[in-house]
Amino acid sequence: MDRRILSALALFAVTACSQPTEDSAPTQTVDLPGNADDGLPPPPPPVGGPPPMEGDATNDGYPDLTPAALTPEAERTVKGARNVLLSWARAIELREFDQAWGLMSDTDHAKWSKPAWARLFADLDKITVAVPDGTMEGAAGSSYYTSQASITGTDKDGRAVRYEGPVVLRRVNDVPGASAEQLRWHIDSVTLDWVH
Repeated sequence: MDRRILSALALFAVTACSQPTEDSAPTQTVDLPGNADDGLPPPPPPVGGPPPMEGDATNDGYPDLTPAALTPEAERTVKGARNVLLSWARAIELREFDQAWGLMSDTDHAKWSKPAWARLFADLDKITVAVPDGTMEGAAGSSYYTSQASITGTDKDGRAVRYEGPVVLRRVNDVPGASAEQLRWHIDSVTLDWVH
């Protein structure tokens, strides 16, 4: 067996067996292979998974909530609209407010600066976002999808807080000269009213 694996197992066994109790005597320090000057490097850090959590993980960029790439056919449908909408909702629930803000339109950015958007939810705990099935409409070369969002949480005093309003997504239909960005679903407008 690899010496590094043995080192890790020995460290685990020593750590598990040396946990102090109220009646136990002080424990000894044991030098293990890979931890002393025996020429072996320490075991590598774990691969994958979330980064170590230190304090508040708000807006730490993890996980990346960029909407998943879809086939061109799926992108044209309600599935494409909901793909963006669900990424937005999940970003709010996971306190990735900057990522949610980044999915919104320039009009919404003018309404809420990035710090103002984060302040809407900063004092809320247990945030849940509901974005039920919406309606699809077409007009003047564009498709629109509207869902009535409901964002709930509890404030510092444990009182329920709720924001409600329509989230409208838009994509340009296959109009000649439309850019790739215009052909993808994007959030066109967000309206949130505070309901207590």
